[in-house]
Amino acid sequence: MGCCGDEDEDDILKHLNPTISTESLDDSSSSSGGPGGSDDVISPMNSHFSALTCRDTLRIIFEKLPIPDLARASCVCRVWSSVASDRDILTRAFKAPWKLKEVIGEPISGSFWRDNTLGKFAISHRIVQGDTVARLAIKYSVQVMDIKRLNNMMSEHGIYSRERLLIPISKPEILIGGTCYVELDTYAKREVAVLYLDGGGPDLKTQTLMMMHRTTSEQGMKRILHSLRRSMQVDEETAHYYLSVSNGDPRAALSEFSDDLRWESQTGLA
Repeated sequence: MGCCGDEDEDDILKHLNPTISTESLDDSSSSSGGPGGSDDVISPMNSHFSALTCRDTLRIIFEKLPIPDLARASCVCRVWSSVASDRDILTRAFKAPWKLKEVIGEPISGSFWRDNTLGKFAISHRIVQGDTVARLAIKYSVQVMDIKRLNNMMSEHGIYSRERLLIPISKPEILIGGTCYVELDTYAKREVAVLYLDGGGPDLKTQTLMMMHRTTSEQGMKRILHSLRRSMQVDEETAHYYLSVSNGDPRAALSEFSDDLRWESQTGLA
């Protein structure tokens, strides 16, 4: 059984560039030394495939991709990364599997959108008198340990010092048509897409804490970018690109940058 793309390669090329005929493709293949020729490589940098660097075309394609494929696309080149990082495209892909109505809020970490598994979501439960972790586990059909793990609780006594608990979602249908709020929970120490079953949203205190954490994180991000720019001796856009493809890890960003410099040096592009 052959590869699914082998027999339709000419059709793909004609769709990408209708001005290229099958005969010219055959001629170019033979003149470039067969299948191993450089002209046969489908790449955003190949001059025959200008459509693959057109932002409008990329948007049409990327709008149909799931989150994992968008993450892969963002690693191809800067143009693809820029389009794949568009907030509208990311939000649409984030909502699609769960049929969410809306996602409100701007995450601090750019890697937030790269994971839209069920574990990314949680229900906000405001604690009232008589609540226990065991009772909440029964009420929401989840495990006691899952609640403790999500909220970083060592024991059940931690419930009395909190105004709310995040409850893991066990039934995906709860998310259908719902509105989630991107929040950084101070106890869970992570950003979560929070669902409020009562139809409301975060209270003023929660919103204020979110703004404070976001301001602090943004200042920290600026310092990291400035440090990367000095270390790499590049512009801010390049530093931001490597930081984004490294999930916000400065050391990984420097490693990626060094690998690219090494590759350019070996191929004679530097």
